[in-house]
Amino acid sequence: MVTILTLSDRGVLTLPAKLRKEMGLGAGQPLIAEATADGLLLRPAVTLPVEMYTADRMREFDEEEARLATVLAARPGAPTRKSPKRR
Repeated sequence: MVTILTLSDRGVLTLPAKLRKEMGLGAGQPLIAEATADGLLLRPAVTLPVEMYTADRMREFDEEEARLATVLAARPGAPTRKSPKRR
């Protein structure tokens, strides 16, 4: 789909609804603008949520891993393996 856009005096571009729908773009979605040899390339940016773990949360993970190791070790024919140490 080829669309002509007009840049406002504030530098704002408005993408037509049909183009946004076709590209699966929603309000507030970040885009990457890249200058290429062919011109300006706009593409969706991939963002991933990041969770920062507290010391208490890390301890919970360690406890659950220890419980899982106990359950797995109790299975007949289970190989023995030590849990990796966290830094």
